[in-house]
Amino acid sequence: MAPAFASSPQYDLIPREALLGNPTQSQGRISPDGKWLSWLAPKDGVMNVWVAPADAPDEARVITQDKLRGINAHFWTPDSAYILTQQDKGGDENFHLYATNIETAETRDLTPIKDGARAQMLQMNKDYPGRAIIGINERDPQFFDLYELDYHTGEMSLLAENPGYGGWEIDNSLTPRFAVETIPGGGANIYHVNAKGEKGELFQSIENDDFFNTSLIGFTKDNKSIYMLDSRGRDKAAFTKVEIETGKVTEIASSDLADISNIASDPVTLEPLAYAVNHLKAEWTALDPSVEDDLAYLKSQFKGQISITSATRDNRKWVVVDDAAEAPGTFQLYDRDSKTLTELFSSRPALADAPLQPMHPVAIKARDGLELVSYYTLPPGSDEDGDGIPDKPVPTLLWVHGGPWARDGYGYNATHQWMANRGYAVLSVNYRGSTGFGKNHVNKAIGEWSGKMHDDLIDAVDWAIEQGIADPDKVAIGGGSYGGYATLVGVTFTPDKFACGVDIVGPSNLVTLMESFPPYWRPVLEGTFYRHIGDPAKPEDRERIVAQSPLTHVDKIKVPLLIGQGANDPRVTKIEADQIADAMKEKNLPVTYLNYTDEGHGFQRPENRLSFFATMEGFLAECLGGRAEPIGDAFKGSSAEILAGIDEVKGLAEASKALASGQKAD
Repeated sequence: MAPAFASSPQYDLIPREALLGNPTQSQGRISPDGKWLSWLAPKDGVMNVWVAPADAPDEARVITQDKLRGINAHFWTPDSAYILTQQDKGGDENFHLYATNIETAETRDLTPIKDGARAQMLQMNKDYPGRAIIGINERDPQFFDLYELDYHTGEMSLLAENPGYGGWEIDNSLTPRFAVETIPGGGANIYHVNAKGEKGELFQSIENDDFFNTSLIGFTKDNKSIYMLDSRGRDKAAFTKVEIETGKVTEIASSDLADISNIASDPVTLEPLAYAVNHLKAEWTALDPSVEDDLAYLKSQFKGQISITSATRDNRKWVVVDDAAEAPGTFQLYDRDSKTLTELFSSRPALADAPLQPMHPVAIKARDGLELVSYYTLPPGSDEDGDGIPDKPVPTLLWVHGGPWARDGYGYNATHQWMANRGYAVLSVNYRGSTGFGKNHVNKAIGEWSGKMHDDLIDAVDWAIEQGIADPDKVAIGGGSYGGYATLVGVTFTPDKFACGVDIVGPSNLVTLMESFPPYWRPVLEGTFYRHIGDPAKPEDRERIVAQSPLTHVDKIKVPLLIGQGANDPRVTKIEADQIADAMKEKNLPVTYLNYTDEGHGFQRPENRLSFFATMEGFLAECLGGRAEPIGDAFKGSSAEILAGIDEVKGLAEASKALASGQKAD
């Protein structure tokens, strides 16, 4: 049942929980044999896996029993007998793999490894039912050894110890075929390996400029060729096939607009059927005539982008999602034979009548001419003539994506909808360093943390001001991970540009950031952080890194800052938040700091998400003047520790007291 939205003279106030709490259902899948549907949904408030007969979705039953963090991803085994999930402890990212029997709902920990070790799924194949190849870093935390696993019985045996490879490539016969070694200074070499993982001849070399845009993505059915995304000799990554014995390269697809972003393949033959390019929006192109009509039909039926989440082994039925900005995902079963769509569920039916807003894609030019694909959303009622420009400038939130080796894209975005509903324009920018737009776009970020990467964000804000979108006196900056770092850079390097900032798990000191990375990141640091920022072990680099760290410039902060941190974060450890918060408190600067004792790199538990975002909503209302739903009992069940600034946000002190006493705040 949809909630009764709060009355407003402007537009309905969407309840925070409807936007940011657990979805009603999500992640719809169909089993390879076509007999089952599966999805994630809450059980007693915690996300778990549910299954139902494909011909009787109403007969769903829950088959996992997680009671703590909830399950955030699931996938079918090729024989349709089990669903596999992964889980860590409190966000530490030391994942175990679990198998749940579809018939009995019995769940087994397939990887009962010691604390601090991590398991990863590498390969399964329908021709080898019950078998899987996995990686485990129990022997050496830097490197993943190969194990053969029987997911029916849980039996596991060592296949190959890792002598120093950053990654493995397993073929369709579940045999190790290649190993990846990073090159000092960046880049990687790909070597042939035998069945025991012993290194042979060099197969391919990837120079450092191509490191983020070139990768192996899977073997042909006969294991004689391998598919790649490859930017070597070009800017935008193409989809290619390489014959393993001869090295002959065949280009299958490419684009001048952006990298190839996705491939759809036949589940049995493994032949590519279609590819996607995501510039302003994701667009699919058929490679095989057999799917041309399907893609055309889905495009005619959908308001947004086509997303194919799973398919039966015979490829006759797909689970698809219409990814439109104005509606959260609706999962549908597409029958290719009858060309019919059957709705399975909406992930957030409570938003069916909510005033959700369109997202505007735009290409903004940076000061040096670099194209910055960006997206913005306006508050309801602010653009009466529908030209994409509000009738008058509005308070604006610059929301910066993490990574930085990731990207923002078109589609339903909870943060955009939430903040637009509270009265703000929301702007997201694919600054240099973002992936998907070619290697030139990525490599222009080398050495530019707090430099040109930040200039791109400022250029986008200036564009929004010039267009009449943003009120120049009411612009906030926020984001998570790199977005948190960008926030700290924003309030230190450009303190007059922003009215306030929201930093979620962002690094404040690039030296301590890199010195505390988890061991299994170390094999790839040369081509990533060391190349793009510098090696803190080298004195000449260290001086520059210190200068690029917001902590060095904390005395320049003039505006309020809100910090959110997960105590168990292995990527951006708690010291990053502690350092900046302590420095601000010492200088009597306004900072509110929330730490979550059972979270890692972000907030997975809905109780934690809702408590932090309630605080953020109140914080921004005071800073930018937008609307806010009262904090109320948003802290109920959360693990939040308010380590600074409890009196800086209206209702925060009362919510904290109510949490301690078990009562609801006014």
